[in-house]
Amino acid sequence: MLWYVRMNLTSMVFLMIISMMSAVSSLYMLVGGYCCYIEWEIITINSCSLGMTLILDWMSMLFMSFVTFISAMVLFYSGGYMSGDENMTRFIYLVLGFVASMGFLIVSPNMVSILLGWDGLGLVSYALVIYYQNEKSMNAGMLTALSNRVGDVAILLSVALMFELGGWSFIFYVDSAKISSISWLAGLVILAGMTKSAQIPFSAWLPAAMAAPTPVSALVHSSTLVTAGVYLLIRFSPALGGLEQSSLLLLAGLTMFMAGLGANFETDLKKIIALSTLSQLGVMMSVLALGYSKLAFFHLLAHALFKALLFMCAGSIIHSAGGSQDIRSMGALVYFMPLSVASINLANLALCGTPFLAGFYSKDLILEVAFCSILNEFCILLLVLATGLTVCYTFRLVYYRVWGDFHLMTLSSVWDEDTVMTLPMICLGAAAVVGGAGLSWLIFPSPWIICLPLGVKVLAFIVSFIGGTIGYIFNLIVESHFLTFPSKHSVISFVGAMWFMPFLSTYGVSNSFLKAGLVYTRAGDGGWLECYGAQGGHSSFMKSSFYLQVAQDNSIKIYIVMFVFWLILFGLVLL
Repeated sequence: MLWYVRMNLTSMVFLMIISMMSAVSSLYMLVGGYCCYIEWEIITINSCSLGMTLILDWMSMLFMSFVTFISAMVLFYSGGYMSGDENMTRFIYLVLGFVASMGFLIVSPNMVSILLGWDGLGLVSYALVIYYQNEKSMNAGMLTALSNRVGDVAILLSVALMFELGGWSFIFYVDSAKISSISWLAGLVILAGMTKSAQIPFSAWLPAAMAAPTPVSALVHSSTLVTAGVYLLIRFSPALGGLEQSSLLLLAGLTMFMAGLGANFETDLKKIIALSTLSQLGVMMSVLALGYSKLAFFHLLAHALFKALLFMCAGSIIHSAGGSQDIRSMGALVYFMPLSVASINLANLALCGTPFLAGFYSKDLILEVAFCSILNEFCILLLVLATGLTVCYTFRLVYYRVWGDFHLMTLSSVWDEDTVMTLPMICLGAAAVVGGAGLSWLIFPSPWIICLPLGVKVLAFIVSFIGGTIGYIFNLIVESHFLTFPSKHSVISFVGAMWFMPFLSTYGVSNSFLKAGLVYTRAGDGGWLECYGAQGGHSSFMKSSFYLQVAQDNSIKIYIVMFVFWLILFGLVLL
């Protein structure tokens, strides 16, 4: 057995053991109501203690169990998908570093230690996005890193702001919403969470991060990088006030709508799934803004199961299709890849909230809770439209893969017999079926009674049915060439390009901030500041030291000149 295969299996077994231990610990803590807080004091400054702290409660242990389980499946899946890669060992080390950073962030209640895990995620994600060394990957990596640096700065400012409170363990202060520092702290944490979870206006980096290998996308978009911001806001949810919640609700609703609309005009398979992730992140942020943190955590875990399955199935199709990611070049794959197509359809149905699958228990409850909350018509409209658009682009994907004509080349070897790639898909498929019901019984042991009018109760089903019908019929008409849309049309370009957010995030930043920075560097740091600052000071000190050196040479000429100078000066004073 090759070295990277042995390392692949060893890493998977190690992560599976951690996952099982975390799951058992979570069940024990959830049933008994226990929580373990561990702290090692490192240094104390002005009664402010800096130490390494860990919090082991049911939430952190359950999330750690899901992260390690999905990571184990991804590593096993990578043995087949990345089998021809020459740098497989480096890839596995990067994935393990990614998982370690996420685990460190999960169990850290301290802002300083959270910053370490937060920056670790950003650094390793940059290394994974530029894994394929080309210009496109480099641009995507820079966009990802620079967008997330905004959140890193917000976390740094939060660390400085919490010094006023006497400690960096935020779990002791989030309930003190009346303290003025907490309001600023909540705003900074929301900003950090929005950058990491790609909410408007930081949404451009998430589809661009699809330049990474598909196993990385399955890990990033399910349980690690993009969910870090949601998890941090779940921990900070008691400190969120009225203004912060209203702003977060509006931006999350717009993100849902924008991502769902853009996915219906996208043709790249991985970017469609990425926009789906962006839409579901908006759902999580919306329910967080409504004040239901446990419900957001429930949807976070349920979404992780079927989204990892969705990316794995997409990677299997792309791998078999010779690297093509255009859905228009696919079709009739059910005859050649029945297991992958069945699994991706299962994941899509769970994404749409089909009854008794993983997504149904969380999405249906979220919609009903939102309908019961005090919301204006605009937010309700965004939520309903986002739900319909999710089903619309899902049926569009199903049409291009299952019912469409076979558009691949005649020599394409499309098959579904690689057990290294299919076994993780089977495991995650089973989890996508039973995971939602199991999580609902664990997190919400007592049932919620939600009384709604009949029209509102069936509204989610009606919207889903209309969205699926429109998605199928619309693409059937387009495929039959009865209706075509010009790609250069302004509305199509605006909607399909995520409201020009990638353009604003790249050219807008480069033409404004980066050029302003270049002018400042040339005129300031490399100009006047250089002349009167470091270089000017160095030149002055060197000249002064030269004169002192000359004066200390004991030359008779210097003494004669100095004597004549003082004599003339004394004579002028007497006159």
